[in-house]
Formats: sequence, C-alpha cells, structure tokens
Amino acid sequence: MIFSAFERMVAMRYLRARRQEGFISVIAAFSLLGIGLGVATLIIVMAVMNGFRAELLGRVLGLNGHLNVYSSRGGPLVDFDALADVLRGTPGVITVTPTVEGQALLSVRGVASGAVVRGVRPEDFSVRPTLSQNIVRGSVQDFGEDRVAIGVRMAQRLGLSVGDQITLIAPQGNVTAFGTVPRMRSYPVGAIFDVGMFEYDNSFVFMPLPEAQAFFRLPDAVSSLEVFVQDPTQIQGARASIQNAVAGQGRVVDWQQSNASFFTALQVERNVMFLILSLIITVAAFNIISSLIMLVKDKGRDIAILRTMGASRGMIMRIFFLAGASVGVTGTVFGLILGVSFALNIETIRQVIQTLTGTNLFSAEIYFLSQLPAKIEWDEVLHVALLALGLSFAATIYPSWRAARLDPVEALRYE
Repeated sequence: MIFSAFERMVAMRYLRARRQEGFISVIAAFSLLGIGLGVATLIIVMAVMNGFRAELLGRVLGLNGHLNVYSSRGGPLVDFDALADVLRGTPGVITVTPTVEGQALLSVRGVASGAVVRGVRPEDFSVRPTLSQNIVRGSVQDFGEDRVAIGVRMAQRLGLSVGDQITLIAPQGNVTAFGTVPRMRSYPVGAIFDVGMFEYDNSFVFMPLPEAQAFFRLPDAVSSLEVFVQDPTQIQGARASIQNAVAGQGRVVDWQQSNASFFTALQVERNVMFLILSLIITVAAFNIISSLIMLVKDKGRDIAILRTMGASRGMIMRIFFLAGASVGVTGTVFGLILGVSFALNIETIRQVIQTLTGTNLFSAEIYFLSQLPAKIEWDEVLHVALLALGLSFAATIYPSWRAARLDPVEALRYE
C-alpha cells in the first residue's frame, strides 16, 4: 500500500489532536503504550523461559550422562570396563564414565543432612568441564585417593572449607550379634565446586570411584555407565546405536526419559505464558479500534469536506489506516527496544532492584539456579513483532472502512 504525501500529512495531523480532541489523543497514547508494554513483556518472558530451559538443560546434561546404561537384570553392573570399551567404539560417543551413586547421611559437627554420593574416577572428574572448570576452592588435582568434592552451598550451610572432615553414614549397616551397626567413614574435603544449580551445589558429594565402591559395598561393580554423545539433542539416533552395542547386557535410559516430566512442564508453561501475554497486545489493538472510531466520528465534517474536494474513498481509508497503523508500528518498535534491552540486562536489573528494596527476588532454593537467565531467540522476537503488527493493522480495517463509507451529504447536514 503506497501512501501519498498528502495522506501522510493528514494522518499525522489527526494523531496530533487539538485541545478539544484531547480524549482521543489520550486513547491513542494508551494504545501505543499498551502495545509497547505487551510486546516488551512477551519478549522478556519468552527470553527468561528460554534461558531457564537452556541453563537447566546445560547443567543437567553437564553433570549427568546423556544416556545411562544400567544392568539389564537390575542391581549393580559387573564387568563394566569391558562394556565401556565397547561403548567408546560406538559412533557419536565422546566419553563413557563408570559411576557409583547412592544416598547417604552426611554428618558434620553434630549436624546431619541427606546427601547424594556419586563416585567417579579422578581422570573422569577432571575432564568434565561443568565440574573441573567450576572449582572455587581447592583444585581438580585435590580430588582423589580418599578426598571428596562438595558443592559450595553445602560448604556454606555446614561451615566447611578445604581440608575439613565430613562423615558419611551408609544406609546399609553392619550386621553383628548385637544388631545392625551403622557403617560410617570420614573423608577430607579436597575441592569445592559451584556449578550454579542449587540442587547439585547443596546436596551432591563426589567421591573417587574405588572409595565409593568400598563405601556402598560394590566391589568390581558400578551403578551405571554414563555415556556422553556429540549431539544430545539428537538422542534417539545415538540411543539406537548404543542399544545395539550393549546387545542385551544393559538397559539404556536417555536424558529425555529421565527428565521428561520436568522439561515437558517447562514447555507447557512457556506456551501458556505466550498465549496469556498475547492477550495484552490484543487488548491494546482493541484500544486502537476505539480511538479510530471516535476519531472518525469527530472528523465527520473534515471527511465530508475532503470528499467534496475530490478525495476518493480509497484515500480516506488510507488516511485512517495510516493513523491507526502508525500507533501500532510505533508501539511495536518501542516494545522491541524495551524488551530486548531489558532481557539483555535482566540480571543486572535484578541485582539493582534487590539492592534498593533489600529483598531476594530470585531465590536459588526455589528456582534451582543462582542467576536469572535470559536467552533471546531472534525468530521468536520476529514472531512477536509480526503478531503485534498484524493485530494493529487488523484493528484499523473496520474504522478506516467506516470512514471511507461516510456519506459527505449526511455528514455536512448534521454538522
């Protein structure tokens, strides 16, 4: 649609309402603000939801295998090194980590809490970036022999530092003539990690594999083999190859199966939030309809004069379409700039607000992450912009058509 200079001039003049038309100008301003805030809110919320999913997926897959191979008969997995060598030769497999995992009671200076103990070989611990690159106290080399690694939240909660002793109590005790006696052993803390996910930083204890095998009474056996592949997003193809490689010796569980309910809930929440927040833009579009209808009613005499001077119905329709579309386009651009700027600096803004108000806006205990994540996906930003522009343009069609259909004789007669 091509607009002449005259049409643009009249449309912009109608948007700059005079004093007696101030109410119409206020409605147009609120329509612009509503579209801008709706677009900005939608961009920010979608960016935060994408950031949550990306951060959780990255940290979960960084600490846990993309696939886990368990014993097909249940219980511990024996002869695991031979099976691990077979899996390492499977196309697409990067690393295979024998792992012993179990729950234990952790005691420090009379304070007890539950913990998840995971045993891995020191060489496997050192090549896992999520752990080795996030050591905040001690070093990767300090993990080994009988020294363990704990999370920073656990260290803060129990007042621990490198070199302190922790006592682990196994769930299965020693059976004696006087009953079952708890099995416990003390380990020095060799390293403290901070992966940025509350669950792991607060409750996980990493232990050298031989020590974990002795602690959980799994000599020459492991709980599972953690398999890391090149592309975890294409897990189904890798799963089929690994399933063929184990050939009935093991049972394969991939990360999508292990976390299906969690990531499905995130996706559902994301879709629902998009639908709900789109209503803000829809309401603002209805405001455009209201303001244009009132503008057409107020400008009836002007429209009649333009028609008698030779303006066609198409010209009148384009004038009012341009007036309404200008509100939608300006509001959309304003919302895009505000939303993208806010999303790119959301963590800084959160910290400033927390400092000013003295409140914790993003508790790691509730949201699992220590920082507020945001990831802008530009195709989604484009979809939001097209949605806002589409609704804005659609909202101008009826008032513009009504203005074009106005009978100049009737309009002048009742003025």
